[in-house]
Amino acid sequence: MDPTQWWGHGFGFMWLIPLVALIILVWGIFGRDSSGYGSYGDNTMHQESAREMLDKRFAKGEISKKEYEVMKEALEK
Repeated sequence: MDPTQWWGHGFGFMWLIPLVALIILVWGIFGRDSSGYGSYGDNTMHQESAREMLDKRFAKGEISKKEYEVMKEALEK
């Protein structure tokens, strides 16, 4: 069978199937939200507030009580 006959039978665009599959795969990985898992429900990550970060630093002993009080007061303004 002559290879040019395939064009007449609709098989000339068979190369589109892997191309479309690749596009869908790339969209599935990179085209959604930053987590890459879709956006079902509220699965957004909690971003710490400045107060929460300050509390953690104080709890770890990274800052003194006086520094903590000064920074806490500055945040409340």
